[in-house]
Amino acid sequence: MKICVFGAASPTIDAMYISRVEELGAQMALRGHSLVFGGGANGLMGAAARGVRSKNGRIVGVIPSFFNNEQVEAICDFCDELVYTETMRERKQIMEDRADAFIVVPGGIGTFEEFFEVLTLKQLCRHNKPIAVYNIGGYYNELHAVMEQAIKKNFIRENCSQLYKFSDDPDEILKYVETPVIGGRTVRELKDG
Repeated sequence: MKICVFGAASPTIDAMYISRVEELGAQMALRGHSLVFGGGANGLMGAAARGVRSKNGRIVGVIPSFFNNEQVEAICDFCDELVYTETMRERKQIMEDRADAFIVVPGGIGTFEEFFEVLTLKQLCRHNKPIAVYNIGGYYNELHAVMEQAIKKNFIRENCSQLYKFSDDPDEILKYVETPVIGGRTVRELKDG
């Protein structure tokens, strides 16, 4: 299975997040999965790649050319395949297309956007791939609460809570993405409007 990991590129985050995501990457590779990610060398992107590499897993990085040209962030130099794109949109599209599942680890604005994009596409029945949020150290507790409030107040349909999983247990995260997703839902079951 090709698992896309979305997460922070920051080199200044707490080491606890780094070690947990490196271990997730190692477990992915031990279970026979490969990594599709944003191609960064630092932060949790780099941690996921190092973890997968430590157990000889396959790594595909996808990164816009301007990141290299403008030195936006360090690029992972040990990917089995490194795909350069012209735009961020193209980067996300390639990661989405190549992935069989998505794991969201702690991150910032870009990670939030990636999570909501794949979730929106799943709600609109454009894909049926598993989406798991690895809630390390309670990082995503408030996001989970926001989602529950939006469901409670009828801004999001209740059925949408079945489109993703929040957990702080890496084994539970991996079991979730490895389990085939129930098909047959329609847009009308998931969205008003």
